[in-house]
Amino acid sequence: MASAFQEHKDELEHFEQMFGRERGRLAVSLDRLTNALVLVGQHGVYCTSQRNPAVPAMDLRIINQELVHAKELVQSVMEELRRAKLEGEIKK
Repeated sequence: MASAFQEHKDELEHFEQMFGRERGRLAVSLDRLTNALVLVGQHGVYCTSQRNPAVPAMDLRIINQELVHAKELVQSVMEELRRAKLEGEIKK
């Protein structure tokens, strides 16, 4: 299996050029997290709780929540980096 840097080379180059290295990598990370959330959601349609078939299985709900939290953290770092960059430009 290829590394994230190899597998997403073109996307990384695009976003790193657009946002800079750190924010570009975080943007690609957000895309990967979003894709994982979609896959978990799709799987949840078929893998339901035995107690309540209207909801996904507990492990899928936990995975989904962990991915949502990871996405929130990455987004907060991107926002802090953007804010720091803007403050640096204002001081110039």
